[in-house]
Amino acid sequence: MRTSERVYELLREEILDGTLAPGAPLAEIEQSERLGVSRTPLREALSRLQGDGLVAARGGRGLVVAGLSLDDVHELFEIRAALEVKAASLAAQRRDPAVFEALREEVRAAGESLGDDGSRAGFYALVARMDAAIDRAAANPYLLAALRGVRAHVARLRRLSSDDAARLREATQEHLMILDAIIEGAPTMAAHATELHLHRSLASILRTIDRQPVPEEHRQ
Repeated sequence: MRTSERVYELLREEILDGTLAPGAPLAEIEQSERLGVSRTPLREALSRLQGDGLVAARGGRGLVVAGLSLDDVHELFEIRAALEVKAASLAAQRRDPAVFEALREEVRAAGESLGDDGSRAGFYALVARMDAAIDRAAANPYLLAALRGVRAHVARLRRLSSDDAARLREATQEHLMILDAIIEGAPTMAAHATELHLHRSLASILRTIDRQPVPEEHRQ
């Protein structure tokens, strides 16, 4: 792996998991020393992250980790709905049922064991695998490329909402509805189940933001 690619993947993961918080400065000297690389591959990586919308220029501060405003939340869900609903519909038409039957059993078991932070982390990883399976089954490389960028922001957005156990159990049932529709080869049902899940996810996030106002760095 090229150095710039390795730096890009590392910084991207740190932004998505919150290690690098919104508003965190990304000064070239400090980051190159921290990562043990020269400034050239670092600049290449930062340029790619800026293109992804994960890094932004701030007047007088150089590059910083981009924030997420309330407008961003609504706009993100608008494009997420358009892409994910279509992906679920295509997956229901083109799927290998065995792949999704196995995922359904994993999701059901994971939902029953939700509790501590470890099980929740495992649940989020499982949902990411489910998303990836839907993407592969949809078999549309242009759709897949668009979804990759959106899901990077979705991963960050999750940190704005609380890990509400009741909401996660509700989400488990929604994921199972999506999987059932895909297994049955029912594209309309898969699309409707995905719409319902996204509607409830957005409502949950907005309720959380109302209770816990977005920090200043997210408003930028």
